Amino acid sequence: MLELLFLLLPVAAGYGWVMGRNSARQAQQKHSSILAKHYYRGLNFLLSDEPDKAVDTLIKMIDLDSDTVETHIAMGKFFRHRGELDRAIRVHQNLVSKEQISALQRESALYELGRDYILAGFLERAENAFLQLLNSQKHFLNAQVQLFNIYQTTKEWPRAIELAEQMIGAGGDSDELYTRVAHFYCEQANIEIKNNNLTEAEIHLKKAIDVDEKAVRPWLLLGKIAMQQHDFDNAIDCLSQIPSRDLSWLSEAVPLIEECAENLNDHVKFNKVLDEYWQQCATAYLAKVKLMAKAGKVESAAGVLLDQLKKHPTMKGFKTLMGLYIYLQDHEQSTISLILLKELLEEQIKQRPKYKCHSCGFAGSKIHWLCPSCKKWGVVKPIKGLDGE
Repeated sequence: MLELLFLLLPVAAGYGWVMGRNSARQAQQKHSSILAKHYYRGLNFLLSDEPDKAVDTLIKMIDLDSDTVETHIAMGKFFRHRGELDRAIRVHQNLVSKEQISALQRESALYELGRDYILAGFLERAENAFLQLLNSQKHFLNAQVQLFNIYQTTKEWPRAIELAEQMIGAGGDSDELYTRVAHFYCEQANIEIKNNNLTEAEIHLKKAIDVDEKAVRPWLLLGKIAMQQHDFDNAIDCLSQIPSRDLSWLSEAVPLIEECAENLNDHVKFNKVLDEYWQQCATAYLAKVKLMAKAGKVESAAGVLLDQLKKHPTMKGFKTLMGLYIYLQDHEQSTISLILLKELLEEQIKQRPKYKCHSCGFAGSKIHWLCPSCKKWGVVKPIKGLDGE
């Protein structure tokens, strides 16, 4: 009898294994059936244009199977794309709160939740979400970009500077990053200038120069601060740095240098700048022609201007040339015709944009250091060609 029991033990073990396997298979089939049921219900609600019920149904599935996380993230993005931000937030919030999903899945859900908050206008909540992702290996770069955008929107320049300096300290090394930081310092300097804290403004501007040696904006602001303090020699020195950084901005520096020279009644430094760069833009060669005309060399000035216009025609140049011809004209009727034509040109010039974004093509009549269209720093520059410089 005892021997029989020993013989039956393997049979009992095998039977138990088979029954256990069948039981597990039945449980898995039941689990899959429940999941399929919820999916079909959720899909039916979506097709019936009942998204709130769809969201509730799909959220329940998270408790059943964490493998559906990617589907839920995609569903939240779908709601956001449709402009249904409250539903997108609900889906992504629910994912972030679940303990059974992986850390990487939670980070992905948190990133999407931050984007939901930005579009919904909850910038403080979005900031908190992206700050949590600064230690994420997968999302930290995108989180930094989103934080920059938030700080630009809220004009929190000290926080933007702090974030940028952390990135530089962590090995961030790109021209775009340095350009951003320089503009952040300039924005902070503008605030100090408005509050008449010129010393603090100068400190920020010098930091901008240290960060980005190609930056034009800090030299332009330093020149204006010096002019405000009637330190015209220093202003000329600052403004003269601009063409060596970016020749495109010479047209902004020349009128200011000319104004400083007029206040000093000394055109030596101004002439030095013009001698080096006068053929580079319309504003510069028109300033040279103006100096020649003031010295009584009107015919020579007209000749120089005409030669320059043959090489690089601009509407501003033609308008000035007409003014010189009017001065030299003897016949009354011809003078009247030239005056009318000059006035028409002036109106055309006023209506034309002066600056254009080299990234997206946005054009306007005012300087925008941050392009209003593509939100990039330092890409809007003076227009070249017939309508510009």
